[in-house]
Amino acid sequence: MKLVVQEFLTLDGVSQGPGAPDEDTSDGFTRGGWFVPHLDAAFEQVAGDWLGEADAFLLGRRTYENFARDWPRMTDHPFAPVLNGLPKYVASHTLTEAGATWDPTTILTGDVPARVADLKRRPGRDLQVHGSARLAQSLLAAGLVDELRLAIAPVVLGEGRRLFPDGGAPTGLRLTSHRTTPAGVSIHIFTTTGSPDCGTYGGGA
Repeated sequence: MKLVVQEFLTLDGVSQGPGAPDEDTSDGFTRGGWFVPHLDAAFEQVAGDWLGEADAFLLGRRTYENFARDWPRMTDHPFAPVLNGLPKYVASHTLTEAGATWDPTTILTGDVPARVADLKRRPGRDLQVHGSARLAQSLLAAGLVDELRLAIAPVVLGEGRRLFPDGGAPTGLRLTSHRTTPAGVSIHIFTTTGSPDCGTYGGGA
């Protein structure tokens, strides 16, 4: 399977709490819900198309707990059959059991990068990471991410947990597609290319 990281970001790179004020208030974050004003039908279509490429989901503990709480009750939502029906894998050193509310779910413990590498060797399409920024950072550092899908909202928060923090893993990227929705969300899709290239500008064309 191809490992795909999908993230909602602000223009200054914050990924924390895009969906609601109380979604993630860790570290005193008070500006959650910043992505919601920029949702429109065009973005819903993009998100649905992405979900249609998934064969499994890989989530961090916090995102898993939020999704497992909410999605089993959202049976009328068009995304619910995919999110509720496909296999879920949770990377966590603290969860001991997934419970029965959001099956099928498997907890990955121990050497998580090695477990994820094993999952990638299975046949299939996308193994999608939704949110789960800390997990995404560790997967980038391990060189396991094949594709980044970034939906960037036209807002600057000035605080909050960022997807690409100082000291994060250097990663080369190649832009494969981009578009902007009527509500102003800028969507960029990148493939990873290993270490980033550097050079010296010499002037001229």
